[in-house]
This record gives sequence, structure tokens and C-alpha cells, in this order.
Amino acid sequence: MIKIAVVLIILLTAVAYTVLLERKVVGRIQNRWGPSRVGPFGLLQPLADGIKLFLKEDLIPTSVYKPLFIISPIIALACALISISVVPFGKEITYKGVDLFNIANVNIGLLVILGVTSVGVYGIALSGWSSNNKYSLLGALRSSAQLISYELALGLALVGVVLRTGSLNLNKIVDLQAAHGLLSWNFFGGFQFVAFFIYLMAAYAETNRAPFDLPEAESELTAGYHTEYSSMKFAMFFMAEYANMITVSCVATLLFFGGWSSPFGSLFPSFGPVLDALLPVLWFVLKVFLFLFLYIWVRGTLPRFRYDQLMSFGWKFLLPLAIANIVVTSFWLGLRAPLQ
Repeated sequence: MIKIAVVLIILLTAVAYTVLLERKVVGRIQNRWGPSRVGPFGLLQPLADGIKLFLKEDLIPTSVYKPLFIISPIIALACALISISVVPFGKEITYKGVDLFNIANVNIGLLVILGVTSVGVYGIALSGWSSNNKYSLLGALRSSAQLISYELALGLALVGVVLRTGSLNLNKIVDLQAAHGLLSWNFFGGFQFVAFFIYLMAAYAETNRAPFDLPEAESELTAGYHTEYSSMKFAMFFMAEYANMITVSCVATLLFFGGWSSPFGSLFPSFGPVLDALLPVLWFVLKVFLFLFLYIWVRGTLPRFRYDQLMSFGWKFLLPLAIANIVVTSFWLGLRAPLQ
């Protein structure tokens, strides 16, 4: 329970300050400052935003279907938060039988993340339907179509990594990449750079981020599926998006870039038991931060796709490429097996 509470507090704080990071980075890209008035360098802006959302009037239109209208944002946020429970943040270090850096070490951790995040689509679909608003319904339909379409490519992109490592356990996947540092990572040593490209593109679409942010294209469908939401219900959808960003960044780090392992491998010197336990966590956090920065950089750089371009890119390019990557990886592993 203590681990769950600590991870939840850290994750929600990270969500708040990822919003601040995005506003700062995009501000600099657009040659402006971003938040700078609330606290030193604007560091208290997330707190001000949270207070504002808590105090805003919570409006519920009279024609909505209340049970689903209320539970939809809860589903979206809960799925975004639950998936972090199987992410290993550091080495397997136990103290009195408790794994310090992993809430739940399960053999099918990767499937748990894919399954839980897939359920988040229900939050979007139900919110649009229960709003009893045609704009919201159309926004929910195209959002659901986008998420389901890109889930296929995202899931298939990870099959190559699973084939190479032979496990769905995230700890084992990281352990197999930790032997020789950077050269052992699946992106470099495993030749899964094509799979990483597919995963990255699908992750942008899965988390409704530019250039695939059609679910929230304000200029087209009045913010899409959450048009009728206000106050903390709207904030839950907002928080779910940024929590999902952190989750997919964690998965990319674990599967393609060695997770908590050092890029220097065994060449990295030992600094004592305490620092040796904490340094992997720092490596993990640094890699996740770099992915989040890449997310924000892409948002401030690329224009939004049209919806037909988005669906065509997913079905006609990413999906065949993901299948081709599985075939090539299988042949490569099959040819290497006799040599080993």
C-alpha cells in the first residue's frame, strides 16, 4: 500500500509538471516565455491550474445519461493510472521480502499494460454517447476508430521484442538488455529500430498527441468527445492523456532502450550499495524524460494530419510494416539459432 501511494503521488505530480514542461518548451519553440508569474519561473502554475479546476462549477447538462456520463472520465483516468503498476523503475532489490522498485512483478506485465490501456477506449466512447450531443458522439466515434486502429500497429510492433527476448515479463526484458550496455539494447543490438519507429508513431496516436490529435481537434468538432464536460471531469480526461504519455514513455524505455540499465554496462563503476540501487532509477527517469521531451518537441513542430491521412497511415503503412518487421525478425532469429 505504501508503494502504491508513493508511485501514485509521484505519477500525479509528474503529470502536473509534464503540463508545465510542455507549456515552457512549446513557449520557447514559439519564441515566448510560457508560464512565468505563478511562483519562481512559473513552477507553481500546475498548483494554480489544479485549484482552478477544483473550484470551477461542475455543470451536467439535463439531457445526459448521468451514470455513464459520470463514470466515463473515471474509466479513462483509472486505466491510465493502473497500467503503471507493472513498470519496474529499478533493479529487483528486496527489503524484508518487498520489492522496492516494482509494485507488481508479473510474468505477463507487457500484456497487462496493453490490456488495461485498451480498456481506456471505453471512457472515450461512453463519454461521447452519454453526452447526448451529436458533436460529442461524432468526436467519440472517430476517436475510438483512431485508438482501435493504432492499437493494432502498436501491439504488433512489440512482437519483435517479445520474439527476441522470449518473455512478456518486463523485468526479464530489461535484464536481457543490461549485459553490455547500449549495444545490448533492443534498439541497437536487437535491430528493432523499425519496431521502435512503428511504436512511436502508434503511441502518438494512442495518446491523442500531435500530429495525431484528431480526438481533440478544437477547430473541427468543438473539442470532440469531452465537449459537455467541465471542472474535474474534464480534468480527468486531461490527466489521463498525460498519464498515458508517461506510460508509453516507460514502455518504450523498457522495451527498446534498456529500461533502468546503464548505457555503459559493466564499464560503469560501483559507487556503493545505496547509490548502485538508486542510479538505475535515475537512468530510467532520464530516459523517460527524454521521451516526454520528444513528445512535446513533435507537438511544437509538426502540423496536424487530416483524418483520412491519419487512418490511411495507420492501416496502409504502419500495419503492413509491423507485420513485415515480425517476419524479418523471425527469420533473423531462426538463422541465428543454429549459430548459437
